[in-house]
Amino acid sequence: GNVVSPLKNSQREDSPVYKFVDDNERIIYDNSNDYYRQCMDSGIIPVSFEKAGPKEKIFFEPAKTKVGIVTCGGICPGLNNVIRSIVNQLYYRYGISRVLGFKYGYEGFISDYNHEVIELNPEMVSDIHNAGGTILGTSRGSQDVGKVVDTMEIMNINVLFCIGGDGTLRGAHAIHEEIRNRNLKIAVAGIPKTIDNDIDLIQKSFGFETAFSIANDIIRNAHNEAQGAYNGIAIVKLMGRDSGFIAASASLATQEVNFVLVPEISFDLFGPRGFLKVLRKSLEAKHHAVVVVAEGAGQDLIDSGDLEKDASGNVKHKDIGVYLKEKIKEEFSSKGFPFSIKYIDPSYTIRSVPANAYDSAFCLLLGQNAVHAGMAGRTNMVVGYWMNTFTHVPIPLAVSARKKVDPDGWVWSSVLTSTGQPRDMR
Repeated sequence: GNVVSPLKNSQREDSPVYKFVDDNERIIYDNSNDYYRQCMDSGIIPVSFEKAGPKEKIFFEPAKTKVGIVTCGGICPGLNNVIRSIVNQLYYRYGISRVLGFKYGYEGFISDYNHEVIELNPEMVSDIHNAGGTILGTSRGSQDVGKVVDTMEIMNINVLFCIGGDGTLRGAHAIHEEIRNRNLKIAVAGIPKTIDNDIDLIQKSFGFETAFSIANDIIRNAHNEAQGAYNGIAIVKLMGRDSGFIAASASLATQEVNFVLVPEISFDLFGPRGFLKVLRKSLEAKHHAVVVVAEGAGQDLIDSGDLEKDASGNVKHKDIGVYLKEKIKEEFSSKGFPFSIKYIDPSYTIRSVPANAYDSAFCLLLGQNAVHAGMAGRTNMVVGYWMNTFTHVPIPLAVSARKKVDPDGWVWSSVLTSTGQPRDMR
């Protein structure tokens, strides 16, 4: 970019002094001593991310810049905070007042749906962070990329902020490719949204802290339910399609969970080491049990036949919570073992709550860094977070793999210690 940033121009006495980030500032991927030695010895350049933050020279001239914002996928705590942060940063720091919100995800760009496009300004977003969900609405599923870019051309959009998960980011990448094919000067910047915390190369995603804090309260209540009956069992199903981070973190927070079942670690129901045998043993000792299961756990146990997919292309999981409840009932009833069972599925309650204080601050910073990146002409990237620093991650890299709970890592080892469940239930 060769436009001097308004952040530099506005150095009035009362304006903040920005520490601008140079193009060559990087954040190392692996900060271990072993990796450092290996790089030193072999002379290879360590793998690193571009550091996020304000640039002294930017690409877009603020006076001529028009911006679009879109939210896609499932709702997640903090979406409104990110929208608000982007709008306020554009308006107050970069002097950009032309900001459009496209409604209901990528559908908002397709004229057939007839969704309105709304003008966003600081006044309009002043209180939205107090509510859950997204004021722009959201949808799943891909749209005709050519038509999306047609709309952006007609409306003179220079920078598009896409807030969403895997599917959304793949969509943003396709939009970027179409923009490049047409030789247009439009930047596409992503803000990664996944309540499951499963985006690769990103230490933590927004909404995750809120999700497991709310899950923590629900588990505590489930524990009360289980304790209230002789051989009481409470099953709580939490989000986690491919990764069990919420289930693992929530169980560490309450320390009242006896079993955590996650997608990364398969288990059997029957047999001497199977879950049902171990659960019965636990009940015989304590007379109550709390089971936390991630939605993607144990899918190999359910004979699902055809794999159905949702509009975002995610495999529709069969309900493992209901399945477990039925199997426990069958097993214990047939053996004449007394029990009482409750099944709790709070996932939509958790998804729709407003962000907590930590996530609120985190979303603000994500939005600000996305604006710095977009204005500097960075495109086909998402704002990441690594080693407690904001980074830029190329979209293809961010969506190339899912981040998973490591069965040999310290998190899972702590879960096993906290629950006392066997390492292997196969």
